[in-house]
Amino acid sequence: MAGTDDGKNGGGKNMVRRRASCRQNFCLPNISRWVTLWAMSDGALSLRLARPGDAVPLARIYVEAWRDTYAAILPHRMLANMSVEMHAARLERAIRKGAVLAAETPHHGVLGLAGFGAARDHGLGFDGEVYTLYVDPDFMGCGVGRTLLHGAFAQLQARAFHSCLIWSHAQNHACFFYEAMGGTRMAERRAMLGGQDVGEVAFGWKTLALSPRRRLAI
Repeated sequence: MAGTDDGKNGGGKNMVRRRASCRQNFCLPNISRWVTLWAMSDGALSLRLARPGDAVPLARIYVEAWRDTYAAILPHRMLANMSVEMHAARLERAIRKGAVLAAETPHHGVLGLAGFGAARDHGLGFDGEVYTLYVDPDFMGCGVGRTLLHGAFAQLQARAFHSCLIWSHAQNHACFFYEAMGGTRMAERRAMLGGQDVGEVAFGWKTLALSPRRRLAI
């Protein structure tokens, strides 16, 4: 879904493809306690900080989301070579720092992830950043991405951050999602990704609050 983390990948997810029906049902999370956010046909969606044991399943989601999102955008060889093992090791390091959220249901387990922390580009005037936000492609349209974004903002606020920036590949459809969530286009840049020159767009929130006006479920 979101983010433009570079890296190589390999190995697919040997799981039965699933589709879930879902509907909005509960309130947004507060900072001190996670609550159930969405009701789905086969289990309630909730948020929590990821644990080291989540690294491999979250890495599989990361790899599948890249392959699903960038199939017609980035070089096939790059996507085919993405390594679940490599990304699992990277995610585990972030998880041990308490910097990754997992969205899950009791029936399906983890369905998405969000990585967050201090902004890496201080020149744009934002102190927090969501580095990665990815959802299992089988659960797109169920509000998992919006739930993760709310949760990441709550975590940033709890850690004394005041604003947030997200960089996205310019051709990623998540750009429409970030705009619907109240993000403002703040900057553009060029980057090399898989040997290809690509455009990236930064979306910013001056306060850690998402737009309530449009309800775009991702």
